[in-house]
Amino acid sequence: MFFKQIKYSGDNFSYVIADEDTRESAVVDPSFNVDAIVRLVKNEKLIVKYVIDTHSHFDHTAGNEEIKSVFDAKVVAHKLADIDKDISVDDEDTLMVGKIAVHVIFTPGHTQDGICLLVDGKLLTGDTLFVGECGRTDMPGASSRDMYNSLFNKLMKLDDSVEVYPGHDYGSLPYSTIGLEKKTNYVLEKRTLDEFIAFMRS
Repeated sequence: MFFKQIKYSGDNFSYVIADEDTRESAVVDPSFNVDAIVRLVKNEKLIVKYVIDTHSHFDHTAGNEEIKSVFDAKVVAHKLADIDKDISVDDEDTLMVGKIAVHVIFTPGHTQDGICLLVDGKLLTGDTLFVGECGRTDMPGASSRDMYNSLFNKLMKLDDSVEVYPGHDYGSLPYSTIGLEKKTNYVLEKRTLDEFIAFMRS
């Protein structure tokens, strides 16, 4: 599998996933990194099948239309995402990029339409989980209750070896693992739901 983390403009990460045999690829959260993405795709001679958004905030979806137009790709987002999309997905759906399976995990909390993508031992977490942090829950459509469920009942149930690739470069490193986040991320300390809601409020 070809996998590239891109940060060209600002602190947003974008990702390119590709099947090295078929050259079929997906761009995740194009954000403000379109110029770097287009160069990479053309240099690697990739065929962009999908543009996948982890959630509908503009700093992640900016660039959707340009990537779609340049490469004739389909925009994919959760069914609740209020954006112009071609394909709607939900929890436990799978997208095929060549022979590579991209598994969708519905992770509301930062937004009501948040998803993470699990592909070949790598978890693209958008704004659900950062290195050393998690997404804010004090914005319209956000929910600390949902974030608790997404973090503790979904993501923390994954194997410790799963690599974490966030939507922003907010941490001490650009990526991490589930196991390392369990040990070092203060957000993931053991709390009841009520304690977590109070913690997020503070």
